[in-house]
Amino acid sequence: MTVRSDRQEPILRLTIDNPPANALSATVMEQLLGALEAAADDQAVRVVIIAAAGKLFSAGHDLKQMTAHRSDPDRGEAYFRDLFGLCSRLMQAIVTHPKPVIAEVDGVTTAAACQLVASCDLAIASDRSKFGVNGIDVGLFCSTPAVALTRTISRKRAMEMLLTGEMIDAATALGFGLINRVVPADALTETVNDYAALIAAKSPAAVKLGKQAVREQASMDLPQAYERASRAMIENMLAADCEEGISAFFEKREPKWQS
Repeated sequence: MTVRSDRQEPILRLTIDNPPANALSATVMEQLLGALEAAADDQAVRVVIIAAAGKLFSAGHDLKQMTAHRSDPDRGEAYFRDLFGLCSRLMQAIVTHPKPVIAEVDGVTTAAACQLVASCDLAIASDRSKFGVNGIDVGLFCSTPAVALTRTISRKRAMEMLLTGEMIDAATALGFGLINRVVPADALTETVNDYAALIAAKSPAAVKLGKQAVREQASMDLPQAYERASRAMIENMLAADCEEGISAFFEKREPKWQS
């Protein structure tokens, strides 16, 4: 098992444990995807954390595994198609997941691992973390990581990372908007757990509905975006949890979510 799954309800922690580089091999991505799909249907799970074991977060795709397939009759074309298809499904599963997904980043994070971080709803990193999309250094432009990056940070910031391949520190990643917060390494897990617990205490129905609406309106023009968001607000107002939440507010008590 290269992805560990730990439940502390209502929080699911998925830990990449694929030494030495925590590469996003096909096996790792399949296990992450399977765990995310299972969590989507598990009402007891309200927040998912993706973390990694060891001294780095992840070096991205497994270049040794990929290079081994160059000896295939088609020079690896079919394998590469399957691999990048799997990676695309994983990243989309994070973005479209009904539960918030938080990246807990400690250490070096490169290429497809930056793509994973950019795909998560929140990302919290230790102050010793570094980020880079350095495929260009080996003649491979990180085109698929660019999809997530250009939807998370400005295009010019993304192109700076993609074209130079240079690593940026956690403070710079925070300034770029790639991550939400930088904390000391010894406080990272506690901070992430606190965020997860805070979110898990909210109405699951409202969180699910809101995450979907935010994602969908982002690709619309302004009138369409407001129409989509208004429909979400109406649906939310009619939900039992919203009625309970507003009643609890006026009655000065903690709400009891029904979903």
